[in-house]
Amino acid sequence: MTHRPDPAVDGPGQGTLSIAAILAETARRRPDAPALHFAGATVTYRDLWDQTRAYAGALAARGIGPGSRVAMIVPNVPDFPRVYYAALALGAVTVPIHLLFKADEIAFVLQDAEADLLVAAAPLLAEAAPAAARAGVPLTTVLAPEGLEIGGQAVPRLEAEAARAEPIERYRSVNPLDAATVLYTSGTTGTPKGAVGSHLAMIEQVHCALIDSFDVRPDDVLYGGLPFFHSFGQMAVMNIGFRRGAAIILLPKFDPDEALELLVRHRATVFTAVPTNFAQLVAAAHRSPRRPPLRYAVSGGAALPTALLEEFERVFGAPVHEGYGLTETSPTATFNNVGAPIRPGTVGTSLWGVDVAVADAETEDRIALLGPDAMGEIVVRGHNLMKGYLNRPDATAAAVQDGWFRTGDLGTVDADGVVRIVDRKKDMIIRNGYNVYPTEVEAVLARHPHVSIGAVFGVPHETHGQEVHAAVVPVEGAAVDAAEVVAYMKEKVAAFKYPRVVHVVEELPLGPSGKVIKRELVRRFAV
Repeated sequence: MTHRPDPAVDGPGQGTLSIAAILAETARRRPDAPALHFAGATVTYRDLWDQTRAYAGALAARGIGPGSRVAMIVPNVPDFPRVYYAALALGAVTVPIHLLFKADEIAFVLQDAEADLLVAAAPLLAEAAPAAARAGVPLTTVLAPEGLEIGGQAVPRLEAEAARAEPIERYRSVNPLDAATVLYTSGTTGTPKGAVGSHLAMIEQVHCALIDSFDVRPDDVLYGGLPFFHSFGQMAVMNIGFRRGAAIILLPKFDPDEALELLVRHRATVFTAVPTNFAQLVAAAHRSPRRPPLRYAVSGGAALPTALLEEFERVFGAPVHEGYGLTETSPTATFNNVGAPIRPGTVGTSLWGVDVAVADAETEDRIALLGPDAMGEIVVRGHNLMKGYLNRPDATAAAVQDGWFRTGDLGTVDADGVVRIVDRKKDMIIRNGYNVYPTEVEAVLARHPHVSIGAVFGVPHETHGQEVHAAVVPVEGAAVDAAEVVAYMKEKVAAFKYPRVVHVVEELPLGPSGKVIKRELVRRFAV
């Protein structure tokens, strides 16, 4: 039977939603509760929402409204949530930009996103201002001193504009499936792509996490050192923390000793970070006897070696819960839920309403699902998927097939739904025809008593195709002998897996979100 089209069935519906409600509602319900701790000051939820409403008034006076695209390059300071929620409160789309992007990269994002405005923090104007000029995008700033000029022209200050503007009364709700953010992938495999996130996907992510995965309480104090321009920090710290009414410690750039001092001073209860930050905080703890009252920690962004997980728990007395996700999955797809037994070496089970499975990685034109424990490409479907890649329908069609998003990660899912990530397809090393998964080797490397953290990568080799290399950072005060590490690994892993070459380095090259940039290691050590 053919039904007549009817808007009540076929249309977008009458329901509305907005991520801006996360801050607005908490400000209404917990106005005097601390929202942010930053630079020795505390900002309450009432004050943060009032400031955000004033910022929204200033943006509206510039013509920003529903569907506008507001790019922002702002570190983890109170201005990030002010700008972020102000734009969303107007029905606009936010486009957070990596803080380490150079002028050419920023200009690309502004042009690709068709940005209507760029809000840039003053310390980043050296790259942001020429990028905005090149892209033809209006620029306003935060954190700039009065009278600052660029090329003889006064730099507009959003703070001053907000002081003159009429604050908005309430946020504008939009269709739940409307775009909320455009988050650009790092571009490690080519030109960055803008993943478009909807209000529904992101809010559902927050609610699923709070109901099943994270035990966040209104009196909790969360560490906010993860960059908010990245989906992990934006969702797992800022949006989840504000939705629950918890307080967030802001630290614009991760420094382990300063982070530990702030965690202690503000009596932090939840630490969320990437594995490199865990290693750095453990090292800082060896330099100080002070400890915060952590209840638990959350790790994501990359595989956390089991040895580091165990060391963190020993030093801080707090269990570590590991999860997994990508920008395209808003970001969390799986998690070792707080309150459930932790399975070290795994990323837990899928979020409610999210389906995670394994597909044949070699079948590229469709999703060929595999059974329990089979090795293959991790695929995801559910409410958390992006709307698509901005201006790239072909890339969207290649990434989402038969309703499943192809992650590009290799792993397994057992009969109980427990997910184990083995490695990125692009990071896998093939030596003499054998597959070597760096994450597996790194987990063993992390148990060396003198190694703080290490990264395993493949270097082109005439005979073997690729040779296995490792770069290691010594434990503070320890000396690492590269030949001894090679011998140690030779005893611990199969002959085709162990690194034949070990490089001792002071630090690993990290991207803006704290992940190790392995292509930099390959470039540095390939001969």
